[in-house]
Amino acid sequence: MSESGEMSEFGYIMELLAKGKVTIKNIERELICPACKELFTHPLILPCQHSVCHKCVKELLLSLDDSFNDVASDSSTQSSPRLRLTSPSMDKIDKINRPGWKRNSLTPRPTMFPCPGCEHDVDLGERGVSGLFRNFTLETIVERYRQAARAATAIMCDLCKPPPQESTKSCMDCSASYCNECFKIYHPWGTVKAQHEYVGPTTNFRPKILMCPEHESERINMYCELCRRPVCHLCKLGGNHSNHRVTTMSSAYKTLKEKLSKDIDFLIGKESQVKSQISELNLLMKETECNGERAKEEALAHFEKLFEILEDRKSSVLKAIDASKKLRLDKFHTQMEEYQGLLENNGLVGYAQEVLKETDQSCFVQTAKQLHLRIQKATESLKSFRPAAQASFEDYVVNISKQTEVLGELSFFSSGIDIPEINEEQSKVYNNALIDWHHPEKDKADSYVLEYRKINRDEEMISWNEIEVHGTSKVVSNLESNSPYAFRVRAYRGSICSPCSRELVLHTPPAPVFSFLFDEKCGYNTEHLLLNLKRDRVESRAGFNVLLAAERIQVGHYTSLDYIIGDVGITKGKHFWACRVEPYSYLVKVGVASSDKLQEWLRSPRDAASPRYEQDSGHDSGSEDACFDSSQLFTLVTIGMKKFFIPKSPTSSNEPENRVLPMPTSIGIFLDCDKGKVSFYDMDHMKCLYEHQVDCSHTMYPAFALMGSGGVQLEETITAKYLEYEEDV
Repeated sequence: MSESGEMSEFGYIMELLAKGKVTIKNIERELICPACKELFTHPLILPCQHSVCHKCVKELLLSLDDSFNDVASDSSTQSSPRLRLTSPSMDKIDKINRPGWKRNSLTPRPTMFPCPGCEHDVDLGERGVSGLFRNFTLETIVERYRQAARAATAIMCDLCKPPPQESTKSCMDCSASYCNECFKIYHPWGTVKAQHEYVGPTTNFRPKILMCPEHESERINMYCELCRRPVCHLCKLGGNHSNHRVTTMSSAYKTLKEKLSKDIDFLIGKESQVKSQISELNLLMKETECNGERAKEEALAHFEKLFEILEDRKSSVLKAIDASKKLRLDKFHTQMEEYQGLLENNGLVGYAQEVLKETDQSCFVQTAKQLHLRIQKATESLKSFRPAAQASFEDYVVNISKQTEVLGELSFFSSGIDIPEINEEQSKVYNNALIDWHHPEKDKADSYVLEYRKINRDEEMISWNEIEVHGTSKVVSNLESNSPYAFRVRAYRGSICSPCSRELVLHTPPAPVFSFLFDEKCGYNTEHLLLNLKRDRVESRAGFNVLLAAERIQVGHYTSLDYIIGDVGITKGKHFWACRVEPYSYLVKVGVASSDKLQEWLRSPRDAASPRYEQDSGHDSGSEDACFDSSQLFTLVTIGMKKFFIPKSPTSSNEPENRVLPMPTSIGIFLDCDKGKVSFYDMDHMKCLYEHQVDCSHTMYPAFALMGSGGVQLEETITAKYLEYEEDV
């Protein structure tokens, strides 16, 4: 609904109030701010057409700014704050290390505001809060409600000497309330003030004419049908609405009021239908109460049954353990008695000693034969001692892993709800995690629950975090750097849910994400490189200029690389960024460049016409990527022809067997200024492919180079706005 439409609605409601068709108490819920949950105070109309108190808008923006600073301070514990600098162009190279130098103000960053009404981020534009309209109609209705609520409370005169008298009028031009005597004094007959507009006592003073927030001296007299907001003639002539379709304010007022009046009359005429539906809702609420209690009783009965099964199993398991323990103890007891008999004067030994005292040979032989066999058996048992039973109860350890997993997923019957499947190709992690999933029965699911948890390397179980989602994708923020996370999702229809999907494991970058754009000044050659308007994509076009440059081969020169760097420098800390190299690219290099090397390159280029040409360095073949040295301008790796080339280090003996790898979909660069090291990652698996020491004593810049046909796209950060756009598409 537009601002004019909203004003018309409230104007019509005021007419109904005057006619007694609607009581002021019935619209109280429409007068509550969605942020502070109190009556509106100086409400502003957001671009999404919801109204929020002016102080609430400021407080929310302030809290967002504080939270951003908190995140920055947290990241600074492991990395110092970044220094935002412009790139070292030829005429501003001395400003490289000057603090406070920021990106060109001609590319403003819009202010995003989370609307508490629709819970979507809205763009407040370049002017921010100052570009929003004040909802005077809503403010007037709130004031009428306040007066109705405090009918016994009088509004006192603003000009009386103490004690003030009760006011009888309020002047809209003076924005003050007066008693009869003060009004006569300050508005004498025959003066200009006598023509002022006055109303009954009020504390709500609104201007007679709405002024344009962008052109403060111009009054609102037109309505933009595309943006659905009032504008002035300057907005139409040369402002943001110059190419938009506009109409007169009177025409917009008439059209919107007619539509709104018909809709409101229709709703009021359906009062009996609404009452019957309210009665039906009351019955459904009572039925829900009964069914809920019944469901609880049934669930309790099911759990009691499970408890009974567990008690039976517990009893049988404990009995089995006790029986085994008794049997083993009996065997040990018997074996112990046998060994006790081997002691002198005890048992078998004592009996044998008594038999040896027999003097009659016949009687001795008759008894000693059997006794000798027993003695031999006892002697053999001493030589190879073996316990009669095992003391360990390893065979009696109850295995509950499977049952624990099943009980952990214990839920209501799925009733045919299919399991969602996480889309691994669309899901990715960068500054945040974007999880996308597919559900065959999307229309049958009311909502989804996305679960995620950090995978602890110490195998410590960490509980799942849950997020309710009304869609098939979600952005998850506040993830720790350099950590693996597991994600899974399940579908809900009412109180019924499906089993969880298969888990997807993603690894976060090793450091906070570093944001920058391509610089269109430093070393950027417009003849060979094509930079898009957003400055996040650069292409190298092989054409006639390249063919002309090829003639330099006859005089011992070769066509070299076109360089372009980022517009933001790094002085300290750990930072990570990523880019995509187009598969058709012939030769592309990515990495970092030092500011001191850039100064040398800019001040003494190889060719006065263009920094594109230099003495042959073998970059076209990639062969001299075999090693790095301190004299190089850049620390880069080579990507081309769908391959990733690992440079060869002359000081390292541990070289990878295969220095040519398939080109990753996305390449990550991790710069650790504290350790003086740059690493290159395969973003698909967050795997380090190559790392190299760099001198970070000067400001470092993201650097890129292209030759022949090729393209580089900076990885887009994952934001809620980006997600909403994907859902709309």
